[in-house]
Amino acid sequence: MKALVTGADGFVGRHLLEHLRASGDDAVGVDRECDVTDAKSVIGTLESVRPDAIYHLAALTAVGASWSNPVEYTRVNVLGTKNVLDAAFRVVPESSVVIVSSADVYGVVRPEDLPLVESFRVAPANPYASSKVEVEHVGHDAVRERAQRVVIARPFNHVGPGQSTNFVVPAIVNRLLQAVADGVDEIVVGDLSTRRDFSDVRDVVRAYRLLIEHGLSGEVYNIASGVDVELFDIAQRLVSRIAAHVRLRTDESLIRPVEVPVSCGSYAKLKRATKWRPTISLDTSLRDVIDEMRQRRGES
Repeated sequence: MKALVTGADGFVGRHLLEHLRASGDDAVGVDRECDVTDAKSVIGTLESVRPDAIYHLAALTAVGASWSNPVEYTRVNVLGTKNVLDAAFRVVPESSVVIVSSADVYGVVRPEDLPLVESFRVAPANPYASSKVEVEHVGHDAVRERAQRVVIARPFNHVGPGQSTNFVVPAIVNRLLQAVADGVDEIVVGDLSTRRDFSDVRDVVRAYRLLIEHGLSGEVYNIASGVDVELFDIAQRLVSRIAAHVRLRTDESLIRPVEVPVSCGSYAKLKRATKWRPTISLDTSLRDVIDEMRQRRGES
């Protein structure tokens, strides 16, 4: 299978390319050399690659930063998705496209609503999530109006080696390693009372490929572990592995304007369609994040 991955230099994109190639696909990754907000750039890329499968990962993803630049999130995420789908229809109309949304579209939910299923209402609570709701609309329009084969993925939180320190797990790991290096006994953290559903990125990219193969066009699929974990619990696991003497101090500046207290998804629909299930434990993910972060920092 000839595959194209947009946003290939990102955390998920790098893992996806590795998985596709290991699975025998002829996978091509593009990032800044293909500006998804420029229709001509996207058309040129597709004319060059002519993929059978397109994984559209290119997006702005930092939730906190979306509050200060919501227009740019709409431009990159929504217009970028439309350009990719329009170009695919023009150049390779028989191709299959996975577009990546987010579990953030569900917004603030109650514990009794969990685990969330795909038919649950969407109510985005931040500009990033709002852009992803619009991304889904663009995907559904392509299916309805011109019968494109488009599958929508709604991943819950990712974790794994190579993730930016803009995200909570690698951020805490990096601060703990720095605390050890500096000989200090305290680090700052944001709100650790929230509960999140974490999947290892290597399980997530496996789901993307299975959705290209087996997902139904126009359908939305959660990618989730089905288990919610308090961020404080994750932080304590990291402290015990890296620096048991370090205390955690909440810094109000690290707390988002609107926080989703709890999130947990059902992957039953995905399992029915593809037989996917999570295979990598959270403890394994955390260990691999620590090991990779130490390598990144030049530590043994």
